[in-house]
Amino acid sequence: MAPATTEELAEAVARAAADGLKAKAVGSGHSFTAAAATDGLLIRPDRLTGVRAIDRAAGAVTVAAGTTLRELNRTLSAHGLSLTNMGDIMEQTVSGAVSTGTHGTGRASAALAAQVTGVELVTADGSVLACSEREHPEVFAAARLGLGALGVISAITFAVEPEFLLTAREEPMPYTRVTSEFDQLAAENEHFEFYWFPHTDGCTTKRNNRSAGPAAPPGRVRAWVDDELLSNGVFHAVCALGRAVPATVPPVARLTSRALSARTYTDIPYKVFTSPRRVRFLEMEYALPREAAMAALHELRAMIERKRLRVGFPVEVRTAPADDIPLSTASGRDTAYIAVHMYRGTPHRAYFTAAEQIMTAHGGRPHWGKLHSRDAAYLAGVYPRFTEFTAVRDRLDPHRVFGNDYLHRVLDA
Repeated sequence: MAPATTEELAEAVARAAADGLKAKAVGSGHSFTAAAATDGLLIRPDRLTGVRAIDRAAGAVTVAAGTTLRELNRTLSAHGLSLTNMGDIMEQTVSGAVSTGTHGTGRASAALAAQVTGVELVTADGSVLACSEREHPEVFAAARLGLGALGVISAITFAVEPEFLLTAREEPMPYTRVTSEFDQLAAENEHFEFYWFPHTDGCTTKRNNRSAGPAAPPGRVRAWVDDELLSNGVFHAVCALGRAVPATVPPVARLTSRALSARTYTDIPYKVFTSPRRVRFLEMEYALPREAAMAALHELRAMIERKRLRVGFPVEVRTAPADDIPLSTASGRDTAYIAVHMYRGTPHRAYFTAAEQIMTAHGGRPHWGKLHSRDAAYLAGVYPRFTEFTAVRDRLDPHRVFGNDYLHRVLDA
C-alpha cells in the first residue's frame, strides 16, 4: 500500500499488527540486502513525498519520508540552502538513505544520518512519535539509523545551511603516493576520496573544498564525455568485455587507468558530490578504523593478485569522522570506507568472501545496505552501543512487527 499521509500510514501499521501481519517500508530499492523484504504488508513511499517545512532561521528542513534526495536537493537549492555533505547518488528516498547509513566522504562532515535533527516515527501499535534530542532522545539516537527495525519513518528533519560552492579537483595519482600520503590528503581536504584500479598502479583522486567562487561548472561537452561517455558508456563496454573474456581484464585495466586525465570545476554542492551511475554492479563496503585502512587495502591488493582474480571495477576509498549514532558505521571512531564492486553477472563470491575476511580481521563494520555475511554475534562485538539499539527495539517492537529474516540475522544475537 502507498499512504499519502502520516495518519494513513499509522492506520495501516496498526491494522497490520492487529491482523498478525509483518509490516515493512521499502524505499527506492537501492540496497543490495533484503532489509525491506516482507511476506506481510509492504509500504511504498510513492505518495508520502514533498517538503513539509523550511525554517531558514533554524537551518532546518522537514521532508516526507518518500522524498528522493534528488527532489530534496533541488528544492533546497531553489531556496538557497544545502545539505553539508552527501553520497554520490540521488535516487534514494531520504528515509531509505538515512536508515541504511548512506554516506559520502568528509574530514569533519559526517554521514547523512548525522545531519538528521528530527524523526517522525510510526511505531508497531500505530502511535506516532516525534523524536529529537529533546523529545524521546533515546529513540531519536537509535532511529536516525534504524534499519527499519524500530518503526516506519514518516518524516525527517535535516540540518541545512546556506548554499555554498565546492571546487572539485579530480586527478590521477600513483597507488604508492595515494596510500603513503592518505592521512595527509584526508586531513588537508574537506572531502577526499580515491579509486584504485585493480591490476594497475593507477588511482584517480577527488578533492572537494569550499570555494569563494565564481561557479565554473564543467562544460557541457566535457561533462558529457567524462560522466556519460567514459564513466558510463565506455566503462559499461569494458565491463561487458571483461565478463565475457576475463583474461582481458588486467590489460584493459592498465590501458584505461593510463587514459585518465585531470579536471577542475566549481559548482553548488549536490552537483559536485553526485554523479550519474548507470553501470550495474554488486557491492560490498566495510567501515574500518581510519588507521587500519591502508594496511587493509594493501592486503586486498595482494589477495587479488595471489588468487589471480579478475576485477574490472575500481575499489573506492572514502572517510568519515566519528559520530554518536549507535548503529552508524562511524559510531565512536574516525573511519575509512573500502568498497569493492563487481559488474552485475560476473562471479563475485570468491572476491567478496576474501575481501570480507580481510575487513573483519581489522574490526570492520559492513555497510547495512550492501552485501555482507555478518550476523548479530559479530556485529555486537564491533558496535559498542549495539545493545543500546536492541533495547530500544525491544521496547518499541517487542512482537517484531517490523522484523524480517535480514533483521533477525543482524540484530538477534
